[in-house]
Amino acid sequence: MNSIVRIAPQADADFRAAMRHLVGGVSVITVGRGSEISGMTVTSVSSLAVDPPSVIVSINRGASSWPLLQSERAFGVNIPAADQLEIVERFAGKGGLKGAERFAGADWRKRVTGVPLLVGALAAIDCEVEEIIERHSHAIVIGRVLHLDVGPAAAALAYWQGGYVSVDRDEDMARLAALSVPNPPSRS
Repeated sequence: MNSIVRIAPQADADFRAAMRHLVGGVSVITVGRGSEISGMTVTSVSSLAVDPPSVIVSINRGASSWPLLQSERAFGVNIPAADQLEIVERFAGKGGLKGAERFAGADWRKRVTGVPLLVGALAAIDCEVEEIIERHSHAIVIGRVLHLDVGPAAAALAYWQGGYVSVDRDEDMARLAALSVPNPPSRS
């Protein structure tokens, strides 16, 4: 038997607090072409399939980038390195910059779709929209990967407890070793 649990409107803060316990990978989504460009920082990117290569991202339909994504039907998923935190914060709205202003101070390249992709990112993925599923305040966007650039291994960013956290495999493994926590099996 299925049961539906309704959350009272005053429970929004509790829901947000609960979700802050979930560690999320940080990505900058870029949309548009030419002078009509925008973007946003998200923690809702996930791989969907390897065959064909595709991703899922959840986008707030109230975001200023949403209309461009709908009309252009293409987007970039930029997985920034930890040393690109300033870019992440800019695309999250820090400093009040909007649209093309957010792209200043970083290097961008264009691939198949013409959407700006972040140079120096851990990965920059050029996608065309395959499907959009609108639910509640957000849309689930399925993107087919047309091109990807993979950068060298470096520290990544995660979002946890309302802030950004640098994740560096080598440094974190050294810290764990100092605490005598068993090492996980090595990756080959």
